[in-house]
Amino acid sequence: MSAECIFCKIATDAVPAKKFYEDDEVMAFHDIRPLARVHFLIVPKQHIETLKDCQTEHQALLGKMLLLAAQLASEQGLVGYKTQINVGREGGQEVFHLHLHVFGGGPVV
Repeated sequence: MSAECIFCKIATDAVPAKKFYEDDEVMAFHDIRPLARVHFLIVPKQHIETLKDCQTEHQALLGKMLLLAAQLASEQGLVGYKTQINVGREGGQEVFHLHLHVFGGGPVV
């Protein structure tokens, strides 16, 4: 955990979020600035700054995040959707805690 990281604070419930899935390793919540009708994040509770910081020991966690994206997208009523992981400032990453975006259902109106 990182004391300054917003996602670490969400993981410990120090900062509220619209969580709709949580287990011992990951959580999912709706993005506060949605880019689509459905836009949520899947975030590991372990603080890992970026995808490039992942090692072989994170392989199961990354696989879990992708499989969970499919399950949660379906539960959110999405037939088709897009997933995205931004890596580094140059890659559009704003929060330096690994997270997977899931978008679908058309643009926000």
